[in-house]
Amino acid sequence: QVQLVESGGGLVQPGGSLRLSCAASGFTFSNYYMSWVRQAPGKGLEWVSAIGTGSGTTYYVDSVKGRFTISRDNAKNTLYLQMNNLKPEDSALYYCARGRRNDYDNWGQGTQVTVSS
Repeated sequence: QVQLVESGGGLVQPGGSLRLSCAASGFTFSNYYMSWVRQAPGKGLEWVSAIGTGSGTTYYVDSVKGRFTISRDNAKNTLYLQMNNLKPEDSALYYCARGRRNDYDNWGQGTQVTVSS
């Protein structure tokens, strides 16, 4: 069955960096668009970024453009999100999801990112 396991979250000060990873299994990873979505306390799901099957096409929500970079390693079945210059408003539970923006069919359990001084 499809499994998506996120890791790499944590507590970081404003301006800091984190790199999230998502290990995928149970499907042909290279055949699917992949996304990162997040959910802050008391708010709904927010799509953050997506990447095409060959890594050549990436998409970002405006609020993270220039700070976050999505990437994938199809040989390792792994999705990444490099997050730089983190802000308190980036604090959320971050999920890896299979699919394009607002068109996901599977996601993981999430990894918590907290940006606070």
